[in-house]
Amino acid sequence: MSSSLPRGDNGQGDVQTMADAPELAPTADDQSSSDGDTIRGGRDEDHIADILEEEPPSPGTPIPPEGAGTVANRYRELVHAEQETHSEDGSTDGIPRRAGSPIDSLLSVQDGSPSILGSVLSSPGSSVLLPSRAPRPGMSSPTPSFRPFDQRFQSRIFSPSVHSPRSSSPAYLTGHSRTVSVASQFLLDSSETEIPSPPWEVVQWTKLMKLNGQAFSEAARRSFGSPTCLAVSASIVLGTSKGIMLVFDYNQNLKMIIGPGTKAVESGSITSIAISADHTTIAGGHANGNIFTWDTTRPAKPFLSIPHLDPSQLHGRTLDGHFPNVAIIHLGFLATRHTALVSADDHGMAFSHLATRGTGALGRRVETTRILGRYPDSKSPPSGKIVKPSTVLAFASLPLGNVEMATDSMGLTTILTPYMMVIVSTTPIAQTHHKSARPKEIAAHSPMTGCLAWFPAVKLKVADPVTGSQISKVKLVYCWSNILTVLDVHEIPAENSDKPPSLKIRARSRWQCEEAIVAVQWLSRSVLTVLTISQRLIVLEDRSMRMTEAFDLIHRYIYHVDLFSNHLHSLVEQLDEEDPSMHGVVADAFYMSFKAYRGRLFLLGFNDVSVGALSNWADRLYALVKNGDYVGAIRLATSYYTGDTNKLTVGLPEDPDSRHSMVLDKLMGVMRASLEYVFNQRRSNMASADDSHLQELAETCFVACQSVGDVDFLFDEMFEWYEDAGVESFFLETLEPYVIDKTITSIPAVVVKAMVTYYVSKGWESRLEEMICHMDTTTLDLDQLTLLCKQHSLYDALIYVWNQALSDFITPLLDLLSLLVPLMQNGDYSVSGDVMGNDVYWGNAFKIFPYLSYVFTGRVYPTGEEVPEDVSQKAKSELYWFLFSGKSITWPKGSNKRLLTKSTQSQEPSFPYLRMILKFDAPRFLSALNEAFEDSFLNDSPEKQVDGSQSQDLPEEQVFGLTVDRQYIISILMEIMNPTDFTSDDTIYLDMFIARNLPKYQQYLILPSSTLSRVLVGLCKYPGEDLADDAQLSAEYLLSSYQPPDIPDLIPLFKSAGFYRILKRIYKASKQYGKLVQTYFEDPEDREAVFNCIDVCLRPQTGLSRRQIQDVHQVLKENSEELVDLDPALAAKTVATHAPEFHPHVLDSVSSQPGLQYTYLKTILEPEKALSLDRTPDRELVEQYLRLMCRFDPSHVSDYVGLVQSTNLRLEALLPTMEETGVIDAAVILMAREGQVQEAMSRLIKHMGTLESALQGLLAGVESQSNPMDLQESAEELMQALQKYTFVGIWLCQGQTKTVRDANAVRRRQKEPAKSTLSADENLWLDLIDASAQITRRLSAALQTRSDEARPVANGDSGQRMDTSHPLDTTKLLGLLRGLVQNAFTALLTSTSTSSSSSAIVKGTTGLGTNFAFLRILRAFLTRAAATSPNLADLRAVLSSIFSAYAYEESILNLSNRLLERSLFVSVSQAVRLRQRGWRPRGSTCEACGRRIWGPGVAGNVFEAWEERQAAEEKRKLTISIPGIDSGKRGKNGMNGFGDGAEEDYNGNGKGKGKDMSPRLEQEQDRDTIETNGDDADLRAHEPVTGGGAFGFLDGPMTSPRKRDQTPLGPLVVLACRHIYHQSCLDAIQAKGGPVGDAGGRYGKDREYRCPIDG
Repeated sequence: MSSSLPRGDNGQGDVQTMADAPELAPTADDQSSSDGDTIRGGRDEDHIADILEEEPPSPGTPIPPEGAGTVANRYRELVHAEQETHSEDGSTDGIPRRAGSPIDSLLSVQDGSPSILGSVLSSPGSSVLLPSRAPRPGMSSPTPSFRPFDQRFQSRIFSPSVHSPRSSSPAYLTGHSRTVSVASQFLLDSSETEIPSPPWEVVQWTKLMKLNGQAFSEAARRSFGSPTCLAVSASIVLGTSKGIMLVFDYNQNLKMIIGPGTKAVESGSITSIAISADHTTIAGGHANGNIFTWDTTRPAKPFLSIPHLDPSQLHGRTLDGHFPNVAIIHLGFLATRHTALVSADDHGMAFSHLATRGTGALGRRVETTRILGRYPDSKSPPSGKIVKPSTVLAFASLPLGNVEMATDSMGLTTILTPYMMVIVSTTPIAQTHHKSARPKEIAAHSPMTGCLAWFPAVKLKVADPVTGSQISKVKLVYCWSNILTVLDVHEIPAENSDKPPSLKIRARSRWQCEEAIVAVQWLSRSVLTVLTISQRLIVLEDRSMRMTEAFDLIHRYIYHVDLFSNHLHSLVEQLDEEDPSMHGVVADAFYMSFKAYRGRLFLLGFNDVSVGALSNWADRLYALVKNGDYVGAIRLATSYYTGDTNKLTVGLPEDPDSRHSMVLDKLMGVMRASLEYVFNQRRSNMASADDSHLQELAETCFVACQSVGDVDFLFDEMFEWYEDAGVESFFLETLEPYVIDKTITSIPAVVVKAMVTYYVSKGWESRLEEMICHMDTTTLDLDQLTLLCKQHSLYDALIYVWNQALSDFITPLLDLLSLLVPLMQNGDYSVSGDVMGNDVYWGNAFKIFPYLSYVFTGRVYPTGEEVPEDVSQKAKSELYWFLFSGKSITWPKGSNKRLLTKSTQSQEPSFPYLRMILKFDAPRFLSALNEAFEDSFLNDSPEKQVDGSQSQDLPEEQVFGLTVDRQYIISILMEIMNPTDFTSDDTIYLDMFIARNLPKYQQYLILPSSTLSRVLVGLCKYPGEDLADDAQLSAEYLLSSYQPPDIPDLIPLFKSAGFYRILKRIYKASKQYGKLVQTYFEDPEDREAVFNCIDVCLRPQTGLSRRQIQDVHQVLKENSEELVDLDPALAAKTVATHAPEFHPHVLDSVSSQPGLQYTYLKTILEPEKALSLDRTPDRELVEQYLRLMCRFDPSHVSDYVGLVQSTNLRLEALLPTMEETGVIDAAVILMAREGQVQEAMSRLIKHMGTLESALQGLLAGVESQSNPMDLQESAEELMQALQKYTFVGIWLCQGQTKTVRDANAVRRRQKEPAKSTLSADENLWLDLIDASAQITRRLSAALQTRSDEARPVANGDSGQRMDTSHPLDTTKLLGLLRGLVQNAFTALLTSTSTSSSSSAIVKGTTGLGTNFAFLRILRAFLTRAAATSPNLADLRAVLSSIFSAYAYEESILNLSNRLLERSLFVSVSQAVRLRQRGWRPRGSTCEACGRRIWGPGVAGNVFEAWEERQAAEEKRKLTISIPGIDSGKRGKNGMNGFGDGAEEDYNGNGKGKGKDMSPRLEQEQDRDTIETNGDDADLRAHEPVTGGGAFGFLDGPMTSPRKRDQTPLGPLVVLACRHIYHQSCLDAIQAKGGPVGDAGGRYGKDREYRCPIDG
């Protein structure tokens, strides 16, 4: 279910049902509108259009945080998460467990946690950060080059802007299910008297057992009937099937029985009940249409009777009322009146009933007024619109609230039909106030349901938080199918106080359910209850439309009945394409069984009545505690406090302050009681204690205390419980994520001590450090904490405490440097054995570098937060003084503590600490300085200038530190890191440091040219290949701001160092293009770019000199093999574009790699895109390409040969390769083009013989084949090759035949007798056919033999067996084989038949130009076959298959001809039929004179003329059919078979059935630009069109012989444009404009007309 913003709805609603209701006076804005549009588009300040919220996510959906912090919303995550998140080791806190070794808290492992050197790039081309040099003893560091200047230091406990991925408290466990299982309830015994509700259910259900015994017992059913409907007010009223009403009080006592002995029991069952506002009058509607009201003080007889219409009143009806036997399904009182009611029946009619004053029932007169619907016998609307069936799905009058409102006296009533919802007032006049059509959001084929409920205006104790009013508005909720809408009714006072106020009704909220809604009730002003079609109860909050509860009620067997399907059957059964939502099923009615009164729900079941009441928040807490679920109680109380749960449904106020004061004491009390109970139970039963739930209890209490802001409870009370029980580990692990997120920062010293002890015992020093670094240092016991940190080597935490608590930045550095002293003996490494393998020691020593980086850049170590500017400036000054003052220092000041770097020597070197750090790891220190150089502290800014008076106030270290700048630092570094004291493995990093920083800070750094040249040389002499890229990048930085004077002298160094990027830039700048291209060839990382370089250099726009071009060409020639190796296709394009004369040289350079040659030549000779070649490719290249193609793509050779000019190819150079590789088809093509046709045929036949021999050998060695599948595939491949070359031979013969025929056609010869010998082209056919036949004969015999061998053979006494050792599909092979001769003979026959057609033109020609060519070749074939094979039986099968194929082809042709003729006949028949249908004129009047010439109102006795024509037609038919009629009379008119009528028609108007299809008319029809479709034949009554042109003549009314006194206007003319004229009018028009056609002749015969309008 979800709340959705509905679309607009312009539905038609009950237009057809409201059309007959004039009694309702419409308001000014009374229009059928959509409440969906109102919700979306409203703009009133009181109209909440955007209040619709999405339904709360289903379990497992994360809730977006409302605040910036993660822990601030932790409880929301706990409440809405469905399953608990466990860590890998199974603990519930979700914190990843690290290795137990303390080294995990010290070393920076790149995979597991953020490395000491992070991954923030400062320059391009960075790589993975690794140590800078070869490994040293005791240092488990990878090998060189870590690009120290491309990275940024990060500590292990770095706190980025995104919070730590460590999971917070565990997810909220799945709470108690509020959904009662349907299946489980079905299993209950039906005799059970009560179904207990779980204690945590929001609605507590109670069966009214005493009432049920009096109303549902067998005796009660016999006496009163079965209950059919329910009404609840001050009493509980049940209507029964026998027309009786039972009234109970809330003590379940039967107070009265209404109806026995009266006319009510004769009116059928009670179908609706209404109770007046003062609870003293009860009304009942009956199945036969009668209504009775009863005074509860005198229930013996009806107070008021409203009968249905008498049957005698149905016809000529003068009164309004319900029809007989139409059930009253809805009933209601108006306001406080006992004599004013509204009712509705199941036929869709609604009425208001007003009784006049009088004495007793007999003295009163009831006036009934129809307010909705149509009587069954009403006439259809004049518009002819179909009246759809309707009913009243829901109906209710507005009840009274506890405050007087103007709407109380208006009698507001809501009526909901399948099409529309309408709100009307019945007093003082009937008036419509609001209409809303059926929402478009309703899905197609959804169930037909409808329900509604009013909520009156009430006076509030607390002002409404939205409107601020003390009085709530009148509200209406209504539902169509699954769409629920809430309306607000606003009263607008009238200007005249005597007039009633106007109402403004606006839709406020809309909600969409998953299934159809069958009943809805207001449980309170802010809570709705919805019953769905599957009997599921849903509780909604009004304003937010949030579903707070949902559970099944199907086990309560709610009473329901089918009231509407019989009447709406035709509506739902017929699919309306415009509104498919109407097409579905009609749901049963539940509204009479589902009622709400004073916060309680009443359910009428088939066998009982149940009452449900909402439990408040305190009751639910008590129920959970009583059930032993303390954790659930704490969580629920926390949700009540924070307002994250359903407040309105459990009786909590919306105001946070009020809610907090109500819940806080309960929450704290539940936590105290829970802790006391849990630990007392644990203490009393230690042996079987299960501590797993203690973690969950701790997490829940933490969330609760954090929500209420009482953290002291955790440490003052809760920690003591856990510590006394010895399970403080649960408490401490739960505390950890809150400390990491800085939600809890102040922790008592006793808890810190316990934390240190526990985490160190577990080996979780890294996690402990992380926690300490996130605590508030002002609340810590510094002495205790620093002692613990030193004791357990927690240097990150120790540095954090010194910096943050004491603002001391030098002492931590001294502590770290003290770790280096044992490693540095006499200025070099001399490590003792115990330190060598101690990874913890090494890890802590390396922390000096990120510490320096953080301080120099103004960050807090190790969290990475920003340091205040004044503190940062002090810290930087002290550390620069410490490192660059040039001496060892005493610290703290006034003490005798001095750190010596060389304990064995009496004298310290200059800059002792800086020197020791550089000796330890120069790359890392220089990387930290690289970050420091980016800080503005080293700028020469005025803020750093210190005058004499200020310097006296500042300590020495700060004064010195303010004078340090970049120039000073580089000078000191160059002085210390000299080649005498440091190796090139270290000095290379200083060179890179200077080279990279000089371009960035040119205004601050001034270095002599000699120094920079030395730096450049040093970069070229890097110690290892892993530093090559870093060194080249640094050199590029340096050269961007420094131009060495001796560039030519440096080029050899650049070459030896492999600085190809620098070389390219130098050569390009100096225009040495040959060397530039050569450099690209030498650069192993950018060789592919050589093609682009060559293209740029040699393009005409570059403007190279001839010498420069020669240099580039020379480099190309020298490196041609490498060029082709890189990319042969690109190489070919490049050479073809810029140096095509180098093709032979390039191909020769890769002569050992024919594959590259082939790709190269293919790119040139067969490019995908046309290359702009200046000349035709050389013959040698084409021949070489063909030879290579024979090896690498033999199937493409013949296609390519067909494309090239054969005169460019040498046959003797290509034939050996083609024969060697088996590309005979290409060889045949070449030989044929050279004129060697006979030799080509001989070579082809020879190759076919080779293929035959191969197949013979394959069949002969079939027993030796191990794989039968390979045998079959090989045989099929050989057969396909034979077919292929047979087609090649056919192509050869056809080409020669065409050549001979064309030559004979040119010369004129005398007719000569047919020759007995064959011509050259006929001999080719003969050779091909003979070869195919011989191959077929021999292979057929071999295959037949193989087939016989595979047949069943005798197997001794066992019968027969199959030889299946080597299966071969001989049938398939024989079919392929016979195709050889068939294809050859078919091609021969085609050629001869084609040439025979042209033999009539060229007489006496030889060859195939005669009709005897085929027979001559066939006779020669048979003669040769007889000579080679005396027994023609060998060829019988071959010849039989040939002629069978011809017979089959003839049958196919005959069948195709018959199908074509039949299709043609059908098409022609349709065309004739369409032509005979005639044309329909566009109008019924003549376009010229305007007189009507056909259709209704035509003048001229048309009907009499038609009768005369019909008589003449009958006479003609009779004359034809009766024998012996006078033949002379027949010939009188010169027409056979026509009588007098025909004569009249012919002489008068040219009419008659026969149409003159003269050639001229046919030509006119073809010439004229018309198109007729023949769709209508409306003029057939007058006569069909005569003639086939662009017009036709119709028999007109003016030609009737009966009206001799009228001037005949002649026939009618209908043109192709569908305009119609009298022919005389058309002749007159065209006579004025000049002759258009021939004027003489009969109509339609010799005259052509064109339309004067359309031309």
